[in-house]
Amino acid sequence: MPFTLPTLREIRARVRDDVTSRLPGADAAVPNSNLRVISEANAGLALEAHAYLQWLGRQMLPDTAEAEWLERHANIWLRRGRKAATFASGTVTMTGTAGTAIPAGTQLLFGSYLYETVAPATLGSGPTAIDVEAITAGGAASLEVGGSLRLRSAIAGVASSAVVTAAELGIDEESDDDLRARVLDRIRKPPMGGDADDYVAWALEVPGVTRAWCAPLEMGVGTVTVRFMMDDLRAEDDGFPGAGDLDTVAAHLDEVRPVAVKDLFVVAPIAEPIDLTIASLVTDSAAVRAAIAASIADMLARRAAPGQTIYHSWVSEAISAATGEDHHVLTFADHVMPTAGHLAVPGVITYA
Repeated sequence: MPFTLPTLREIRARVRDDVTSRLPGADAAVPNSNLRVISEANAGLALEAHAYLQWLGRQMLPDTAEAEWLERHANIWLRRGRKAATFASGTVTMTGTAGTAIPAGTQLLFGSYLYETVAPATLGSGPTAIDVEAITAGGAASLEVGGSLRLRSAIAGVASSAVVTAAELGIDEESDDDLRARVLDRIRKPPMGGDADDYVAWALEVPGVTRAWCAPLEMGVGTVTVRFMMDDLRAEDDGFPGAGDLDTVAAHLDEVRPVAVKDLFVVAPIAEPIDLTIASLVTDSAAVRAAIAASIADMLARRAAPGQTIYHSWVSEAISAATGEDHHVLTFADHVMPTAGHLAVPGVITYA
């Protein structure tokens, strides 16, 4: 039978009764008595011990473990543990007296975040492009194109501000929820020497990769095709990876995949917008429409896959799940993907 954690009131009563039973003639229930104070102090310690044991019990299994305990499960089950945060970087243009040297490691401030130049540079006659990298890892330090940085310490002949012309976002440390999902997936789908699930797991080891799919034989006998998304890192591109991301994932897969595979193709999915029309919406308001858009986007993030048909019932269910929606009429036919590489993404929602 399940164990129920006793309340502080229940523990106090137990301790007072126990003390009274063991000391003939004593009464631990008398307010402000020494026995009452000792009993209640011990009850507080017992409650804390119960709570710790309850918490410890949750850490024993990966589906409820958290923080460093979850990392221990990850280190046991996965080839690698939690995906570490990465450092944001970018390119800035600096101006000043031509010929002025800017040493590597020169520090600039972006708000409260420090950046350093990654290599020595010499100013030209106009704005000079210089690569910089954040000192603090994570997405919060990411630059914004068009933004500005300022020198932490002045350099003679160099303007104090720099303009951001290119930015590579940093990635936050993998969350407990994402790490837990990978650990549970590893337990439920043990390695099979290079089957489709293995390729998905390997792709998800790369920082920034949030979803991945594998299609054996799609490009011919002996081939493996891997597609993936980077929903957070490439949010400005709707999560679709760029050429550099494809190279990074391909390089990682080449390190771990079986040598017997004839050809490995790492490619980006092709966006397939899902347009639909909603009529007779109750309640029709800006907030409800925003909730519907968010619910449909969440549904596609969970259910869409390369080549996966998006069904009318899925879309209608997502609309009904939106906060504030009471009923609606949906005009939408099951949307079949044009090719095995097309991935459904939110399109235009028309309200009639």
